[in-house]
Amino acid sequence: MGVGGDRERLVLRDSDDYRGKNILAPMVRVGTLPMRLLAAEYGADIVYGEELVDKRVMHCQRVENKTLNTVDFMDKNNKLVFRTCPEEHGRMVFQIGTGDAVTALKAAEVVCNDVAAIDINMGCPKHFSTSGGMGSKLLKEPEKIRDIMTSLRRNLPSTKPVTCKIRLLEKVEDTIELVRVIESCGVTAMGLHGRYVPQRPREAAHWSLIKEVVANMSIPVIANGDVFKHEDFQRIRDETGAASAMCARGAQWNCSIFSPHGLRPVPEVIREYMKKSILMDNPVQNCKYVIKEMIVVHSSLESAEGKAVQKCTSLLDLAKLYGLEDYYIEVMRDRDNQFAQRSVSKKRLAEEQDETGGDDHHQEGSGPREGGGLKHTLLPRTGSNKLLCPIERVMMHAPLASGGEAGQPTTAGAIIDITKGNAS
Repeated sequence: MGVGGDRERLVLRDSDDYRGKNILAPMVRVGTLPMRLLAAEYGADIVYGEELVDKRVMHCQRVENKTLNTVDFMDKNNKLVFRTCPEEHGRMVFQIGTGDAVTALKAAEVVCNDVAAIDINMGCPKHFSTSGGMGSKLLKEPEKIRDIMTSLRRNLPSTKPVTCKIRLLEKVEDTIELVRVIESCGVTAMGLHGRYVPQRPREAAHWSLIKEVVANMSIPVIANGDVFKHEDFQRIRDETGAASAMCARGAQWNCSIFSPHGLRPVPEVIREYMKKSILMDNPVQNCKYVIKEMIVVHSSLESAEGKAVQKCTSLLDLAKLYGLEDYYIEVMRDRDNQFAQRSVSKKRLAEEQDETGGDDHHQEGSGPREGGGLKHTLLPRTGSNKLLCPIERVMMHAPLASGGEAGQPTTAGAIIDITKGNAS
């Protein structure tokens, strides 16, 4: 699989770029880099990241991760908050959770140059969001919405799309009145989840009400709600008149929903997701969460596969579980080679500067640690300062499952046949 053709050259700039698109919806803990890359490979035109709160983002430090060829945003404790890469630059929408125009702008300015567009979450009904005056809490405060959206539009580059995502209000007339306020702020497009704030996912989305709202807007509307197979992308556009369609749970359960060639088997999708996770050094807990969300719908967490995932404590454990240990070692070897080459180049540069009496030395490692502060993105060393080969690192330094010791196999590393039984 690969992102190719005109889709690869997509760069969001204006309203026309939001027409006729199939979009990965923002999903907390799901919409991290591996899922976004996988969705794009399967066919997603635009990918939203998970909602991140403004007050956390605004204090992040931007780090160019040369090991992974990514841009990482780290908090004051050197913990990864957000990671992106050049492959998604033109299609990645950064969603901010906010209840204040000033902090929203500060957060947007931190990431603005590394993402395609900025979106404000106005639809999340969860307590963690609404308790901070964010998410669906904003729907009752049109003037605050006006303040936030106008501030972003006036202060961010004119070529940087600014959008928001809302839910239906109790009366369709109130929804139409609100979207006219939003439209007047100069936003590029707007996402509309066809459910009321109190509605749960098991209740059907109101496509007919989306249609009424779309009829009263001139900017593109992205319809969201009950897209569970590829054909639904076009069906919701046809039935609502929306410019584009967005998918959340359908993609969470099986990301190949974006492929026009039909759904791929879940075990295959999980393996592809794990390849992206290994390549991008995704935190293991995030990988486990996403994989379990796929398993629980198509199988059970009580299945052999589900129990094995629960026991995993490292990317290596997950790689072994899904038959990707060789791929993991290959990625580690390539990463080691790149690190060694940079170390040699840096040493030569320092020697040349010493010979010429130069005092303008640049310490590559003087800023935040390369690899985004994640230990297994760096090359471990022994007590003698000897570089370890990939096999040595895998056995001596990779995190182990509970009860395991360095250099010994773990129960989580056992490969199971995920093509049999209820795991499919």
